[in-house]
Amino acid sequence: MIDPFVEHRNLLFTVAYEMLSSAADAEDVVQETWLRWADVDQSEVRDPRAYLVRIVTRQALNRMRTLERRRETYVGPWLPEPLFTTSDVADDVELADSVSTAMLMVLETLRPTERAVFVLREVFGFEYAEIAAAVDKSEPAVRQIASRAGKHVQARRPRVTPSDDTDAVLERFLTAAGGGDLQALMDVLAPDVVMFSDGGGLKQAALRPITGRDKVLRWLAGVLGKDQGEVSVDTAVVNGQPAVRFFLDGVLDVVGTVRFEAGLVTQMYLVRNPQKLTRAVGDGVRLSR
Repeated sequence: MIDPFVEHRNLLFTVAYEMLSSAADAEDVVQETWLRWADVDQSEVRDPRAYLVRIVTRQALNRMRTLERRRETYVGPWLPEPLFTTSDVADDVELADSVSTAMLMVLETLRPTERAVFVLREVFGFEYAEIAAAVDKSEPAVRQIASRAGKHVQARRPRVTPSDDTDAVLERFLTAAGGGDLQALMDVLAPDVVMFSDGGGLKQAALRPITGRDKVLRWLAGVLGKDQGEVSVDTAVVNGQPAVRFFLDGVLDVVGTVRFEAGLVTQMYLVRNPQKLTRAVGDGVRLSR
């Protein structure tokens, strides 16, 4: 018989990652969940899946307080840690959307309990009573939090309608970015595009978001265009979405993802912090609902 923790481990990691936007912290939370699960009299647990999610949610909420303090001293914009995900994640459209960089950036604007309630309800479909037990709130309070968080996210989430045109624009962006063709890249960027770059104080990155197509292209040409060594590029599924990966002398240097609206790139997210790139290569991370 499979241990329930092993059976639901991918789910627990996904819940923790969607709450924390950090794979490293999500792994720590899953490990803490295992330690607590090992101490439980499992014969008395009627619903192991719900029980484990309750533990991982509480541990993630505790970790969020630590992360808030850490991010107060972070150098430059903070972006979610990119995950090189398995191809089946992209096949689950709702899951892929929920872990996309653009969506995680929206979730970052929620308060911790709001984020937990939204993720458990909207992404994983847990009942209000189950969520109430996980966040230690009454069921009526959870319903109010869910309503408030849902409206907050709806007002800010990417408005993308999949179409053949969008797919074509995405392909053009990936080709232009991968080939370093700045003129072709200009054609797919919105005039008011915003670029976020995360170096964490360890790699060169803009200390503030850069707004405007011309300014973004100048920054890309000035930083990524420098002769720093042998550059290679590929595309991969990162956080369930197509992404560009830049390698410098065989070592991953940048992971780039984008947000599309009305057929144009409205936001770009470039992660250069080497501490955040360890899970953007190697075997794909398997996520689960």
